[in-house]
Amino acid sequence: MTLDNETRRFLEIAARNATKPRHEMTPDEAREAMRGLRARLDSGPAMYGRERFTVPVEGGAVPVDLLVPYERPAGLMVYFHGGGWVVGSAEEFEPLGRALAAATSCAVALVGYRKAPEHPYPEPVEDAWAALRWCAANAARLVGDRVPLFVGGDSAGANLAIAAAFRARDRGGPRIDGQLLAYPVTDCDFDRPSYTAAENQLMLTRDTMLWYWDHYLPDRSRRTEPEASPITAKSFGGLPPAVIVTAEHDVLRDEGEDFARALRAAGVAVTHRRFDGQMHAFLMMVGLLPGSAAGVEFLGRAIRDRLAALGSPFPAANDLDRRRGMTS
Repeated sequence: MTLDNETRRFLEIAARNATKPRHEMTPDEAREAMRGLRARLDSGPAMYGRERFTVPVEGGAVPVDLLVPYERPAGLMVYFHGGGWVVGSAEEFEPLGRALAAATSCAVALVGYRKAPEHPYPEPVEDAWAALRWCAANAARLVGDRVPLFVGGDSAGANLAIAAAFRARDRGGPRIDGQLLAYPVTDCDFDRPSYTAAENQLMLTRDTMLWYWDHYLPDRSRRTEPEASPITAKSFGGLPPAVIVTAEHDVLRDEGEDFARALRAAGVAVTHRRFDGQMHAFLMMVGLLPGSAAGVEFLGRAIRDRLAALGSPFPAANDLDRRRGMTS
């Protein structure tokens, strides 16, 4: 298939406004370009509540923005945003966080982990792990009840989510009831077919991924460590059930789908869908690309199915009514 019409128009406008490719920018220039995208996105669904917390980490602290869709959410999702470990913030991904919160019936904790090159690997992994443990320990404070715990993320954020899930499995908890992984980074192999296909060199290119990796983990000898390239792990057994989204025109498509196959082979329940006609990062384009709404709907349904399997109740009708009109 080819890109859908809305994505083509978006890319045409972006090309006219671009000053230079992402991989030729400095990190600060790339971050400013990412902030510029935020102004084009919808704010996302209204939330019942929104609050910022600070989580202590080695050498500092990271913010966690809690997005609560209903008075009594059915679950808690700790979410790590994308951006190649270099760009992006909770602010730019809040529209997606709100959309996921409303669709999944879960409170979403957006984690503002520290970025490379100032904070290279493994510091973002350590931040993700600290945030997951803190959210698990404070779940009753955050959502007022003990609810199922999920970990999620997109792109580099999904990479961090997987690393946190590995640690939770190997270090005796916290218990994670499911993973939400959108076009995850799972490998440092830049020669997969999806990486080299000309039609996939769009918003995210092979050159840009090389640039991200060079900032995040310049020591190439460490890139095959499982917490950097999860596909290299010796075992995938015991990981939480996963819902995985990939995009047809994405350099990361093959490694995300290989990871889904590796989980299934290890006996982990996987719900996967490749979104045809879509490119990398389509989910975050809330209100800008129709593919975003379709992807969020798919993820929401998959997480709600998991909640139902766990016996977690959905929000009551009066909670939905009380959310209407909220703007926090």
